[in-house]
Amino acid sequence: MKHYILAATLSISAASIATAETWDMPTPYGDSTFHTQNIAQFAQDVATATNGELTITVHSGGSLFPHSEIKNVVRAGQVQIGEFFLSTLENEDSAYGLDSQPFLATSYADAAALWAAQQPVITELLDAQGLMPLFSVPWPAQGLYTNGEIASVDDLSGLRFRSYNAALEEFAILVNASPVQVEAADIPQAFATGQIEAMITSPSTGANSTAWDFVTHYTPIDAWVPKNIVVVNKRAFMRLPENVQAAVIEAAATAQTRGWEMSAAEAEAKTAVMQENGMIIVAPSAELTTGLQEIGAQMLETWRADASAPALAILDAIN
Repeated sequence: MKHYILAATLSISAASIATAETWDMPTPYGDSTFHTQNIAQFAQDVATATNGELTITVHSGGSLFPHSEIKNVVRAGQVQIGEFFLSTLENEDSAYGLDSQPFLATSYADAAALWAAQQPVITELLDAQGLMPLFSVPWPAQGLYTNGEIASVDDLSGLRFRSYNAALEEFAILVNASPVQVEAADIPQAFATGQIEAMITSPSTGANSTAWDFVTHYTPIDAWVPKNIVVVNKRAFMRLPENVQAAVIEAAATAQTRGWEMSAAEAEAKTAVMQENGMIIVAPSAELTTGLQEIGAQMLETWRADASAPALAILDAIN
């Protein structure tokens, strides 16, 4: 009888090992970034909930694939899951880029309303490419990093300005700055070599890239609240047992809630870190705010002219 029990136990163990699956998950940001920390917890939650039937190995900081390739390698099935900055897909459809339109959604409440309207459209667009969104988490509202105080939009003229998507490139051109594409991980080197002289980004990226080493001032203009998105290859997901699928969906819902909470806490904490390290935090002047809002209105009109019908429907839903 003992032999039968042992054989049965070994058989069950072998079956569990045979059905266990490991997914690779590339992300663009380093381990100190709250997005990456949230994803690491998501991966742990999945492993725990599935008793090891699904293990997600997180490859942070662009170590497996560069940011620009992550969406396509998930689509091609080279990896099963990945994270990227949502508005980098704006050239595919304008619906992807609404969260990076200046001064459209500048608070977490606005950003949540935008995502509620955006999510079904984004889901449909990604589904057509064999992808399924799992969750989305915002960055803190974007602020302005410069050497010296910026009193008006005119003060940005002529600066080499970091861009990371089409909207920010357009913004730089409209303020007569020169846009330069630079990934988050390359910010310190880009400033050190004179490739860029100013940027708009979150307090998270500013603190994580030790912005005090290359700029003196941070102005919290709260320009927009952009989001990262985590997507899964739909075929890979559908191959999972139903109980594992359910565990992934539940862990994703938890990660989205947790991520939004982490983002809000991050905004205050990382601004304090920059101030503690000698950066001057200066409130935007009325003239600068007015000028930036005028730029935002101009950009939105340009966006409307070329926007897809689903993208326009999203805008109508939040206005």
